[in-house]
Amino acid sequence: MDLSLRKALLCLASSAALLTANVGQAAEELKLAHFVSTTHTLNSSIIDPLKQQVEARTNGELTIKVYPGGELGRGPMEQYVRALQGVADITWGLSGYTSSQFKKSMVVELPGVIPEGTSGYDMLWNAYDSELKSEFPGTKPLALWVSEPSVLIMKDKNISSPEDLKGLKIRVSGAMTGKLIEAYGATPVQMSAPEIYNALQTGLIDGVATGASAITDFKLGEVANSYTVGIPLGHIMFYLVMNQKKYDSLSDEQQAAIDASSGRALSQSGEVAWNERADKTLDGLRADPDSTVIDLTPEQIAPFSAISEPFVVENLKEIDGGQAVLDAMLKR
Repeated sequence: MDLSLRKALLCLASSAALLTANVGQAAEELKLAHFVSTTHTLNSSIIDPLKQQVEARTNGELTIKVYPGGELGRGPMEQYVRALQGVADITWGLSGYTSSQFKKSMVVELPGVIPEGTSGYDMLWNAYDSELKSEFPGTKPLALWVSEPSVLIMKDKNISSPEDLKGLKIRVSGAMTGKLIEAYGATPVQMSAPEIYNALQTGLIDGVATGASAITDFKLGEVANSYTVGIPLGHIMFYLVMNQKKYDSLSDEQQAAIDASSGRALSQSGEVAWNERADKTLDGLRADPDSTVIDLTPEQIAPFSAISEPFVVENLKEIDGGQAVLDAMLKR
């Protein structure tokens, strides 16, 4: 064979091998979808850390593209299904929006079940393998956490006793809180967070039971003016899940990067940020002369507790294995 031809063929073979290697190392992009704005607490505390850590740990071979504000589907209640069907590889959502799927997980939402000094995210992960895994079919949870304690966010109504709630329409995020609000004497109205602003502004609802961080994240301070802190309302549970088949299709190195960037540490980041945003929001409202913040005294909380404490006991009985779930959460 002619020497120059042999060199050319060797060069071609080397180029082909290099091309094949590069194809094998081509960057993989994951789609992450959520339904809130880019200024929401979710972004800085959950999405940005996950994205930055995964991309750094894989040297850019695995990237995450974020689709905010419902770009891959506007219905907040369909977030889990979007991950399951592969519309997005990763989605964020509230368990309460599909309460029937997360009956055991939402034990953590009950008022008073998270002891002082204990975190909701630890309780969820403590019970995940033994009690909760079956509620996440087809997905791999990347983060599980809860909000700060819920407060009442009202328009033109001050609430300091259960009697003040009678006959009022209160927005809730899930069935558990809805039953509790009903026990307090109000009518629960379930809707997604992006709908709250208009519903409160137009009088479709009288108030909202949710974390104080939502006041900032959804600009509710523009349409609400009275806030009650201290009622036993529980917390709100959140999840960030990944399509299991998509995770399984990744290389061992890419999976390891996701594992190292998620789990308890990422969940802690979210829970801490939600609480910090809530504290800052309430401090601002207390300093605002146009806002009324009612910090209930122990004496004022007592009538609510007289309703909420038996409510918790009864609901644990209604959930199949409810007490076992709570025991696992608390490692008892």
